[in-house]
Amino acid sequence: MKKVPVVLALLLITSLALSQVKSPDQFLGYKLGTRYTPHYNIVNYCKQVAEAAPNMVKLEQYGTTNEGRPLLLLYVTSPGNMERLEAVRQNNLRLAGMTSDKMAPDEKAPAIVWLSYNVHGNETSSSEAAMLTLYELVNPANTKAKEWLQHTVIIIDPCINPDGRDRYVNWFNSVVGIQPNPQPYTREHSEPWPGGRPNHYYFDLNRDWAWQTQVETQQRIVKYNQWLPQVHVDYHEQSYNSPYYFAPAAEPYHEVITGWQREFQTIIGKNNAKYFDQHGWLFFTKERFDLFYPSYGDTYPLYKGAIGMTYEQGGHSRGGAAVINHDGDTLTLWDRLYHHFTTGMSTIEATAQHSNKVVQEFKKYYDKARTAPPGEFKAYVIKADEGKKIVRLKQLLDRNNIKWSDAGNANYTGINYFTGKMATVKTDSNDVVINANQPNANLVKVLFERNSRLSDSVTYDITAWSVPFVYGLTTYGLNTYVTGLTKREASTTTKKSQVKESPVAWLVRWNGLNSVQFLSSILQQKVKVRYAEQPFNIGNEDFDKGTLIITRTSNQSIGASLADIISKAADKADIGYTEVTSSFVDKGFDFGSEKVHSMQAPKIGLLAGDGVSSLGMGEVWHFFDVQIGYPINIIWSNDLTKNTLRELDVLIMPDGNYRFLADRTMNDALKDWVSSGGRLIALESGVAQLSAADWGIKIKKSDDDKSDKEEKKEDYSLLRRYENRERDFIPGFNPGSIYKVELDNSHPLAFGYDDAYYTLKQDNTIYEFFKDMGWNVGVIKKDNQVAGFVGSKLKDKLKDGLLFGVQDMGRGNVIYLADNPLFRSFWENGRLLFSNAVFMVGQ
Repeated sequence: MKKVPVVLALLLITSLALSQVKSPDQFLGYKLGTRYTPHYNIVNYCKQVAEAAPNMVKLEQYGTTNEGRPLLLLYVTSPGNMERLEAVRQNNLRLAGMTSDKMAPDEKAPAIVWLSYNVHGNETSSSEAAMLTLYELVNPANTKAKEWLQHTVIIIDPCINPDGRDRYVNWFNSVVGIQPNPQPYTREHSEPWPGGRPNHYYFDLNRDWAWQTQVETQQRIVKYNQWLPQVHVDYHEQSYNSPYYFAPAAEPYHEVITGWQREFQTIIGKNNAKYFDQHGWLFFTKERFDLFYPSYGDTYPLYKGAIGMTYEQGGHSRGGAAVINHDGDTLTLWDRLYHHFTTGMSTIEATAQHSNKVVQEFKKYYDKARTAPPGEFKAYVIKADEGKKIVRLKQLLDRNNIKWSDAGNANYTGINYFTGKMATVKTDSNDVVINANQPNANLVKVLFERNSRLSDSVTYDITAWSVPFVYGLTTYGLNTYVTGLTKREASTTTKKSQVKESPVAWLVRWNGLNSVQFLSSILQQKVKVRYAEQPFNIGNEDFDKGTLIITRTSNQSIGASLADIISKAADKADIGYTEVTSSFVDKGFDFGSEKVHSMQAPKIGLLAGDGVSSLGMGEVWHFFDVQIGYPINIIWSNDLTKNTLRELDVLIMPDGNYRFLADRTMNDALKDWVSSGGRLIALESGVAQLSAADWGIKIKKSDDDKSDKEEKKEDYSLLRRYENRERDFIPGFNPGSIYKVELDNSHPLAFGYDDAYYTLKQDNTIYEFFKDMGWNVGVIKKDNQVAGFVGSKLKDKLKDGLLFGVQDMGRGNVIYLADNPLFRSFWENGRLLFSNAVFMVGQ
């Protein structure tokens, strides 16, 4: 019998195996694009392909969502590459200088392409496209794909946001008929609040790549940093009236983006255009979607050495399964997914054709990062704080694979971020040093730059995010590298000052999120707490305003277990405490003084629903539910009544539009509730809503009022050119910049801070100072802008006004937080400010 050559035998086996792979249509039982596929069936399809083609596809579950749905990755490549897949991964890390071995990397290795689908849950066509892309990569009839896979490893994340996707899909499938209605005014084109865009906690996962506040991102970035692809595509949808968008991106590009990263965006864009032109599909490039803010699915990969790109298909939630656009054409789900499929395959093709260059340039990127890092400084020294913000900063650095070391006992000279002046800083082992000459030098530069340089003022997101201001940690930029340092594991041992005698009180400093977590825990265990309005001293220890005081006298009903409750809560919150044997203090006010206030465990309501920003509400929900573990009552804004208010001590109004304020009866009821002792916390536009409803806070008008004589002059600025219409709003534009806020830290709203706080300002609104009826706790004065872009017309307006204030009303209070201290949950230094509003003010 004639022997079959080994190579031919392998090809026959491969062909036989692949013939068992079902297409999406065969597996799902319906034509792809005729209906939406629930996430569980996307998972099932991916499993089917992986089981049928194990020599080309590997399936891995990398995590689980808040609602228990699996997060998946599929690795697709040629059989030869699949056999050495782990070696390919290790070699790729070697190219980036991320391994400790001394082996020389193979620069002719396959290029890695990572395709991320459905980060926004109601931009649903991309997960459908992911199934088609997966199938065509292993389809025996697709010979071109087999050639591409010789030179590439494709990583597919079929759905980054399963919770949001299923929220949309389950709703849509419940309202659509046998045939979809393409009329855009019908109900299937108008999804209910909160929409499917965000995750379980209503976070926008496409703004979370660098900050990693959400479980989906945290789990995904672990895998991303284990692979570090050369090409990354982030799939999205936009208005159903918009043509398709793909790279090259719009300006501004961040200055660390290399010439090669720009060039290859254009190469891929032209390849995409070739296929779109063949079909006569419209598209646009170089508009709207820039590459600046570091936490997107295109920019974060760019700062990690990849060619990061956003692809945007028209559709979004209002696309339904079919919709008539303004051209009178019907855009179907099939159209949308097939466009995404086309760019995916085109991107793989272009990468395969240039794989050697792609890999070589990737290595150059990291070689230069280590040997000639960009940026103003060669090293950064970050001083530790008592509130453990430094611990969370270290966690952020570790999650992003940024190398850091303990500072040790030394003296350094550098520029103080907060003063802008050269100074000498003395460090100890709790402080942190980051040297710029490391593989992630570009990401370090981006995250720590004092002021980002904009090549174009029209940008899609915030323009300032400097980590020292975000965390409120004193930082120095050095002009030299720091050597001879090591990194130690963070200690979880807390400092406990204990006495031999039975303590009469336990003291806990109020200085950060850990203090809030401790307070949350003991309040829920019915422990009665006091706090100090003024600083005090006992022996050799000083205690600042806001210090928590738990006295045995007030907690006799708890008995001997009080000490155990405090100790366990302190251990869980990783915080120290001091035991004292007398209520007598050496300086300040004794524990029985009226300057020491009793604190009640507040019953808190959070408004949600129509008119409320789901993102703003989600940040508050996540803060209570995940970060401090304190119970809240989520209430539909339309269901707020007098009876509901009677059940609450605190009511939180996130960013939103509150129609009940226009109802005089309900507006008066809310005022009566505050006057009777309630605390109302308004954030962002919630403050403006109260201002419009005559609650006592007033929006500050511009100071540049013209005289009567000037009013008679012709205003030639009104003569605008039509072609400049998109740029005419720039002088009045504030996409997100950092301002220094001067604090009255004698007020409970500012306990735990020094005399300044750094806020992210995203609008043009500032309020008049209170005169008689309130407290001006946080104000912006002249020249207080620190970083970011602000339009020329706004610079003079955004000064000498109120951002954070408290209005006394009867026995209650209204707390105004005009800027968001919980912004995207990464603005670390704002968490204590918000906690003060909830737990300290009015107690």
